[in-house]
Amino acid sequence: MFDFLKGNKKVEKKPVYVINGFLDSGKTSFITYTIGQPYFQVQGTTLVLLCEEGEVEYRESLLRQTDTVVEVIEDLEDFTPSRMMELEKKHRPERVLIEWNGMWDFRQFRLPSAWRLEQQITTIDASTFNIYFTNMRSLAAEQLRNSELIMFNRCDDVDEKDLISYKRNVKAINQKADLVFEDSEGEIDMTTEEDLPFDIHQDPIPLEGLDYGIWYIDAMEHPDRYVGKNVTYTGMVMRPGDFPKGYFVPGRMAMTCCANDMSFLGYACRYNKASDLPERQWVQVTATIKKEEFAPYGGPGVILEAKEVKPAQQPKEPVINFAG
Repeated sequence: MFDFLKGNKKVEKKPVYVINGFLDSGKTSFITYTIGQPYFQVQGTTLVLLCEEGEVEYRESLLRQTDTVVEVIEDLEDFTPSRMMELEKKHRPERVLIEWNGMWDFRQFRLPSAWRLEQQITTIDASTFNIYFTNMRSLAAEQLRNSELIMFNRCDDVDEKDLISYKRNVKAINQKADLVFEDSEGEIDMTTEEDLPFDIHQDPIPLEGLDYGIWYIDAMEHPDRYVGKNVTYTGMVMRPGDFPKGYFVPGRMAMTCCANDMSFLGYACRYNKASDLPERQWVQVTATIKKEEFAPYGGPGVILEAKEVKPAQQPKEPVINFAG
């Protein structure tokens, strides 16, 4: 296991850590491991709000040792700021961990004004992920959307190609999250060039349809794999207001969950005639991939150096469908 939860900071509002996921995805095991680690010890009480009781239970000896109290909230209608403030007055905790019920809609998650969400983590049982994601996609997407860390466990008997597919689905919903895959031996690496649906040694690398979306996610995680290579694809012109002169974004809309859940995927492209491009025009871009500091990114990231930009027809399927 890893030291995932952030250390506590002196903040005015009570720090809250949310661990969500479907039933038996490993939430309780993760919290049990974490509260027992020296790096997570604090003076004072830790309050765990248990919204779903699975097969694993909290050991009384560990709770006493770590000054942790568990309060059960069985129904979503009872998960209210007023109820939480009652528990605040009762226990006076230094921090709060919430084991969220995976069948509750995370859009109804509310905290009292005296608390603040410090970190959100999602645990996933890889052996059942496909069932939940196929049948409860919207519910799963809400759990994943704002998580800082997403952990796939129990990967031992899951085909690697399936794990790669799961990774792409999750990254399409939450591009910024750190993803971890674990089997019984520990963390496993899910990144190989052979798993990509295109040949990265082509010059330029053609990226159309779903290939573009897969490249976008892979380049975000492994920019060095592509630095110096050329790509060509059809994209829609976007010119964000915070971009400096001479830059635009040629990208594609992607369906990450359902028709009402769309994201625009694209990297900044340096092009001296960027200001001449009409917003939402389709263009064929051929560009060289670089990795540079870029202020709108807030740090280094993928930058495209345009070699050619020309008008293009809208693709037959303009939206990339990660939803399957």
